Amino acid sequence: MAKRKEELKVIPLGGMSEIGKNMTAFEYGNDIIIIDVGMAFAEESMPGVDCVIQDYTYIRENISKLRGVILTHGHEDHIGSLPYFLREFKCPVYGGKLTIELVRYKLHDKGVSLKGINLKAFKNGETVKLGTNFEAEFIRVNHSIADSYAIALKTPVGNVIHSGDFKIDYTPINGKTIDLQRFGEYGKEGVLLFLCESTNIEISGSSPSEMQVGESFERIFKNATGRIIVATFSSHVHRMQQIFTAAEKYNRRVCLSGRSMVTVFNVANSLGYINMKPDTLIDISDIDQYRDNELVILTTGSQAEPMSALSRMAYASHKAVEIQKGDTVIISAHPIPGNEKPIYRVINELFKKGAQVIYESLADVHVSGHAYINEIKLLHTLVKPKYFVPCHGEYRMLYKHKKLAEGLGMPEENIFILNNGDVLSIGRNRARIVEQVPGGAVLIDGSGASNPDDHVLSDRRHLGEDGCVSIGITVDDATGELACVPSVNSIGFVFDDEKETIHRDIGAKAMALLSQGARKHEYIDAEVGTRQFREGIRTMLLDKTKRRPMIISTVSHIDSRHM
Repeated sequence: MAKRKEELKVIPLGGMSEIGKNMTAFEYGNDIIIIDVGMAFAEESMPGVDCVIQDYTYIRENISKLRGVILTHGHEDHIGSLPYFLREFKCPVYGGKLTIELVRYKLHDKGVSLKGINLKAFKNGETVKLGTNFEAEFIRVNHSIADSYAIALKTPVGNVIHSGDFKIDYTPINGKTIDLQRFGEYGKEGVLLFLCESTNIEISGSSPSEMQVGESFERIFKNATGRIIVATFSSHVHRMQQIFTAAEKYNRRVCLSGRSMVTVFNVANSLGYINMKPDTLIDISDIDQYRDNELVILTTGSQAEPMSALSRMAYASHKAVEIQKGDTVIISAHPIPGNEKPIYRVINELFKKGAQVIYESLADVHVSGHAYINEIKLLHTLVKPKYFVPCHGEYRMLYKHKKLAEGLGMPEENIFILNNGDVLSIGRNRARIVEQVPGGAVLIDGSGASNPDDHVLSDRRHLGEDGCVSIGITVDDATGELACVPSVNSIGFVFDDEKETIHRDIGAKAMALLSQGARKHEYIDAEVGTRQFREGIRTMLLDKTKRRPMIISTVSHIDSRHM
């Protein structure tokens, strides 16, 4: 009987039908490699959750095959869950220079030992061998962070290209354009599988150059008469450089606000990625020594995160910066879907305090780091893959990317929209989904981790919507009867002017449920914890308040003979 030929398995564990927690495993024979290990921010339906990471079950079950992790770039949705991953799985990690240094800092910050973890930086065109079946090449792309790469994998069944996050910028800030020639060379050689991001698949044309933002900064800086406060993503090193360039042109000093902003600046500056005069950067504690028209404050908070520096400035809780009339605040970022309301609340507060606020809808102070349709088409045309997997996008984006590929001549049966955990098996002449492995989300809450269907989340949502009522029953062991009227407290349930009346009604209802004729402690102990008791209270409250609070009931004992 002929031995079955091995096939390449492609297993997305994150980044499918979502934007965030990107992670894809590639398996051939006894080797598994992983591209990206990112995190996602918690959704509104996940109160109290810090972040969302991948389910590592498949890696855990195949740990002997793991050969290393390759990183496309240093954004949180591509490197953010590495501290959790590397705490459990010790393996080499490869990426661009800035990416690796950000990972090094992140691991140190999270207390993850580097023992057994080899962090190694690569440049455009360099390759690394992983196990006996994989060789990876780094191909430079443009994105909103320095040292971003697509990854070309050479495997026994053919070449695979993973685009990472990219755009095609012909005038990038660092002068290093996307290596389109190398994509074309792989296309001529033959590409078995192409995985391509889908973030901006709904936008026609081509994305504007980052250089356009620098021109906008210069116009704004030229006309501003007071302090300039710029909020942007801390990871956007090219944007950071443009702010320093504009500040120096108009004789302003720059100070940094926000922990992540300081961290990324220090890493980028240590690598020589920030070009500035020695005296341009000042400490934020020294801003009172300069006139308002001599200052630029570069800060975090472009997404109105509650504890970010810009939010604290807006709500007058920042220890060093108080918004004042004459300030010009530039929000140099596009709202992440779902963040629009808090961002506009912050903008409103800034206006109330007398600041002039400039944001994307009013000026060209932000451009996307992700390719539009024409750029995506160009990469498809250069790569000419046999099979295609759209990734890094919500389902509608993946679907539209699939239709784009069909429009470029790819057979529909060669395109796969995958779910997290799907196992796509690819040989030289066929590709199919063969099984499903655990690919759900894991929620990080403080030091713990859990599945998203955990009852704790539903309890938190319940508490957040209707509040909580606690009923304390005290039994006198000397008589076996209630020692006093039930004690009632509530949190987040009714307004203060209603509390006294509602609490009294709850106590009376509890007394009625614990009927006079059977008010003995054996009965009371058993009855108070029952569903029927809580439902009796809940029904009464629903009738009176139209709300369903969480009911917590407890029994305590005293002995009047010893009082």
